[in-house]
Amino acid sequence: MDYDVVVVGGGAAGLSGALMLARARRSVLVVDAGAPRNAPADGVHGLLARDGVPPAELLAVGREEVRRYGGLVERGEVVDVRRVDDGFVVDRGDVTTVRARRVLVATGLVDELPDVSGLRERWGRDVVHCPYCHGWEVRDRAIGVVATGPMAVHQVALFRQWSADVTYFAHVTSPLPDVQAERLAARGIRVVVGEVAALEVAADRLVGVRLVDGSVVARDAVAVAPRMKVRADFLKSLDLTAVEHPSGAGDHIPVDEFGRTAVSGVWAAGNVTNPMAQVGAAAAAAADAAARLNADLVEEDTDRAVAAYRR
Repeated sequence: MDYDVVVVGGGAAGLSGALMLARARRSVLVVDAGAPRNAPADGVHGLLARDGVPPAELLAVGREEVRRYGGLVERGEVVDVRRVDDGFVVDRGDVTTVRARRVLVATGLVDELPDVSGLRERWGRDVVHCPYCHGWEVRDRAIGVVATGPMAVHQVALFRQWSADVTYFAHVTSPLPDVQAERLAARGIRVVVGEVAALEVAADRLVGVRLVDGSVVARDAVAVAPRMKVRADFLKSLDLTAVEHPSGAGDHIPVDEFGRTAVSGVWAAGNVTNPMAQVGAAAAAAADAAARLNADLVEEDTDRAVAAYRR
């Protein structure tokens, strides 16, 4: 085999898993497509001792740490993974294929944003999704939550923790049940009925939400709950496909408590298995999965040594 482990994905989860494996003296290759989900954000928040670090800086430091222990980090995109003998062939398209005993998938997610004019351009700036990631940065401002999925009511209730001025835009969703409407009203959350047409921007700053009837509601920040889709098409040859996450927020690759997928030898961690995980949780899950993966390799190494010893 070329490597003990190929890690697909070079974000916080992939690098954390690779670091654990490289420190375990495993030969590791990280294949990174170079499209981190949090690239538009100014900083990573809620990460102990690194709160506010720019995403690119965090990954640059992580890559150097992996390389320090002999791990390889290369730019590229994995297009296919298939089983061969007692391992896997990892195909990087126009680059030579490599073989690995195990594969750790940490490719993360793609946010499928709602089709609202101006929203994509403000994404990661004054259009956000996670109150734990961005709530402090928009605290005490006029926040609008545009209902774009089943998590919207939960999301608006959370953002009320960071601001007393929160408006729920029903957009194209069904009317709220009476119980939910009452709970929002009790917290002083205004409900605006009507489809959202666009975001209003002035001097490179969000100033409001415009409805299809032409009315504009002044807002300083907007939250949406995009559908989260895992990057996992390259696993189709293994018959390993994503399924709907229980939260309804998107899909995911199911794993057991150790990070093992339904395909023996393929492990997964981070947002590809848990779309709700922040950077710290994704990295921690990958470190744990890598440790379990290494233990699995140790067992295999020992079995082979026993067989050789008996001969």
